Amino acid sequence: MFSLIRRRSGKLDDGSTEAAFESTTVSLSTAVPRPAERRSDERVSAMLRVGKLTMASGEQQLIKIKNLSAGGLMAIVNPAPQINEQVNVELSSQKIPSSVVWIRDETVGLKFDHNVDLGELLAGRKPRHGFRARPPRLEIACKASVRVGKLYYNVDVHDISLGGMKVEPIEEYCVGKKVVVVVESLRPIKGEVRWYSDRLAGIVFDKPLDFDELAEWVGKRLELASLKASYHKN
Repeated sequence: MFSLIRRRSGKLDDGSTEAAFESTTVSLSTAVPRPAERRSDERVSAMLRVGKLTMASGEQQLIKIKNLSAGGLMAIVNPAPQINEQVNVELSSQKIPSSVVWIRDETVGLKFDHNVDLGELLAGRKPRHGFRARPPRLEIACKASVRVGKLYYNVDVHDISLGGMKVEPIEEYCVGKKVVVVVESLRPIKGEVRWYSDRLAGIVFDKPLDFDELAEWVGKRLELASLKASYHKN
């Protein structure tokens, strides 16, 4: 067993600080990771490895992966899916069919349909030449406003991640321009237009979004969609 180590801040009994660590634990076992018997009050670091979960309904959300093995993973998921639900996990740009085998509060255990090659997974690439991994993107359709200088574009958002988004329509001259994006209930986001193709544009954020901020926003959208679906059924 080994860990992808992330640094966080901690305090000693005398009040002084020390360098502490939080990590995504990786096991060479094929067993699905399970929670420890003793629960810790320590907060999980926002730097834990991030993946994407797609449920059978097509709804998508970001997850924080606490433990990973060749046979499955343990992750923080909110809202959590149902026991035995079939899902897809996207990690390092690989999409892995999985099923939910246990749930404890916001922590979920997922079993991969087939064991994965941890070497390929952790290397962040698919087994083909020239592939470059990118952060998981949520395919969420919504409206946004993009300010470029003194001009404003009302755009459709095609997808969003912690580091950027894809929007349309926008003009080719915007490539390389600094922008400010306002997406529904999210705070204004500063970024830059990095590419353009047939009225589609890719925006890279100057500062990545906070995981909890984006996860909460997605959770509210899922909750609202569920309420609307229930209303129409009645």
